[in-house]
Amino acid sequence: MPLLDDLQKILRETFEGGQPGQSTLFLDSTQADGSGNHGLFGTLAELSAVQASDPTPLNLSTAAHAAHIAYYLEVGLIFMRGETPSGPFDWKGSFVPGTVDDAAWQALQLRLRAAYDEMMARVAAAEPLAIEELVNPAVHSAYHLGAIRQAVKLLS
Repeated sequence: MPLLDDLQKILRETFEGGQPGQSTLFLDSTQADGSGNHGLFGTLAELSAVQASDPTPLNLSTAAHAAHIAYYLEVGLIFMRGETPSGPFDWKGSFVPGTVDDAAWQALQLRLRAAYDEMMARVAAAEPLAIEELVNPAVHSAYHLGAIRQAVKLLS
C-alpha cells in the first residue's frame, strides 16, 4: 500500500534519519559516508545529559522535548492496541523531566526508542490502523525534532 509505505518512510526518516548517500524528506540529506541527517535518535545520542538539560529561551530543554515525544507515542500506542485510556492525559506533565543526569538521559532515550519500535512493529504487522495514527506521530515528532535541532544550535 503506497500511502502506508510513504508514512513508514516519513517516520523512519524522522526518528532514524536517512540512508547513507540518499536524499531525505528533510533538508539535510545523509552523505555517502553516513554523516548528515541522523534523525531524532542520532541527534539525541550526540548530546550529553548536561546539554540535553539546557533550557532553550522558551524554557524547554531537549530532554523535555524527548520526554514529550515518548509520551506522545505511548499515548498513540494505547489507541493502536485498542485499549481504553485510564484517565485524562497529562500533556503539560509530559514535558518532565526537563533536567536529566546521565542515567536518566539514557533511560529516556531507551523509553523513546521502545515506543517507536513498538509503533513501527504494529505498522509492519499490517494491523488495521487509522491513517491519523501514523500521520500524527510523524508530523508532531518532526516538529519537535526541528525544535530540538534549533536548541542544539544554541548550545554551540
